Amino acid sequence: MRLALVLLFAALPALAQAPLVLHLTLVHFEGGAWQEPELTDLAAQAVKILSQCGVAPGEPVLVRVDAEPRFRIFHTPTSRELARKLRPRTPAVYFVDGTRQRPAFDAEAIGRGNSRSRPELADTVWIVRDARDPAVVLAHELAHVLMDSGEHSEEPGNLMRDETAPGNTRLSDAQCARLRDTGLANGLLAPAR
Repeated sequence: MRLALVLLFAALPALAQAPLVLHLTLVHFEGGAWQEPELTDLAAQAVKILSQCGVAPGEPVLVRVDAEPRFRIFHTPTSRELARKLRPRTPAVYFVDGTRQRPAFDAEAIGRGNSRSRPELADTVWIVRDARDPAVVLAHELAHVLMDSGEHSEEPGNLMRDETAPGNTRLSDAQCARLRDTGLANGLLAPAR
């Protein structure tokens, strides 16, 4: 009996880190600056960064939108209109040509906590074509969405630093726990089958 309990307690950390699958919807535009192969490659690289938290890639859904050029630029009013029409499975990543938001960022994550005035955009990431280090940017923004938090870290090498960079890819145990727990609770991560 004692041996069985010891084995059970030894297995608990592994059970707690059973992979959670991230199924992304990747939205891009007919005539836009992004090409399908690079979308799936960037998504795979971003999920690889998040794999340190026990996140596994699911099969992404590619959505190609044939819409007016104004929709290829991130701007809250038109982007809300687009998201309302498309209603993609979330989390969804929109690969846009640029942004009209001020201040302008390489990407913007809209979680549930910062979408009250724009609910159509909840659980989405909007990444611009000229984003520097786009795989790291995407992983950073997805972490914001999965954690439902806009918090940043001052820890050297941490993915959630204000400035994304190739050397900033680590997440703390606490960040991973929040990412997994909140992502699962919000239906953005699913247990592996």
